[in-house]
Amino acid sequence: MPGNSKRKGAIVKAGKKKGATVGSGGQRRRGLEGKGPTPKAKDRPYHKAHKSQELAERSAAKRTPRGNRKRGSGDAEWIIGRNAVVEALREGVPVNGVYVAEGAERDGRLREAFQLAAEMGISLLEVAKVELDRLTGFNGHQGLAARVPAYEYAHADDLLDRAEEAGEKPLIVVVDHVTDPRNLGAIVRSAAAFGAHGVVIPERRAAGMTAAAWKTSAGAAARMPVAQAVNLVRTLKEYQDAGCMVVGLDMDGDVELPAFELADGPLVVVVGAEGGGLSRLVRETVDQVLSIPMANAVESLNAGVAASVVLYAVAEARAGRR
Repeated sequence: MPGNSKRKGAIVKAGKKKGATVGSGGQRRRGLEGKGPTPKAKDRPYHKAHKSQELAERSAAKRTPRGNRKRGSGDAEWIIGRNAVVEALREGVPVNGVYVAEGAERDGRLREAFQLAAEMGISLLEVAKVELDRLTGFNGHQGLAARVPAYEYAHADDLLDRAEEAGEKPLIVVVDHVTDPRNLGAIVRSAAAFGAHGVVIPERRAAGMTAAAWKTSAGAAARMPVAQAVNLVRTLKEYQDAGCMVVGLDMDGDVELPAFELADGPLVVVVGAEGGGLSRLVRETVDQVLSIPMANAVESLNAGVAASVVLYAVAEARAGRR
């Protein structure tokens, strides 16, 4: 009977019909389409050429030109209080925003801060007092604060390059764990005044280029590169390998300043910390220890003053006036 035949092949089962499947959506057509050009070997993550390219890029990164190797000091810093903000603006400390609390009493200092900010193109923002408390972490800001961006440090090698570009013999000041930012600022200021090519400071356990250091430098920090060294002794040895004589300042020096004869050549002057002087490893590394003779029984000079005296003597010697 038609339709009831049980002979083999008499019944067509679903999915066995010849021809295109109904509702296939063109799957077979897409399967025949190409997948685009084959990626280059260097673009395939597991190919040897790709790995070779990655290795070459990492090696190139290590050889970044010295002038581009700058490192930030971390988070931005706040200058708090009316006098402090006005002084910072007067000295040209780089400020990226002046914040005033709503309802703050307008006095001469506040008006001067507004005027200086306007002249320097610095944004002036009015915020609620509680918000300024939160931003600065302090409620004694007198209704005025300034935000200072993180300082960008140079690389220690950049200072040698700076001397070479100027056609001069290097004169570099290294600060051995000075902890007072005002002393550091004074040293930066003296380095700029007497023709040094830069200042090097340790990365840890020492003052950095904070707002206080900027202010004490009286704007010199904008012209004088400051580099950070992870290992101060290693940096000194690298300067020695580059042909520089390294001298340290200490009250018990082997040579007194009038008899100093190394000022004419490539020179690195190491200034010791307040009170403690040169650290042991630094003292063992320097080529010569220099002292400043004093008429009275004064134990030692302030680090900033000592640096100024020696740098002045070096400048005089290089100018042929000594």
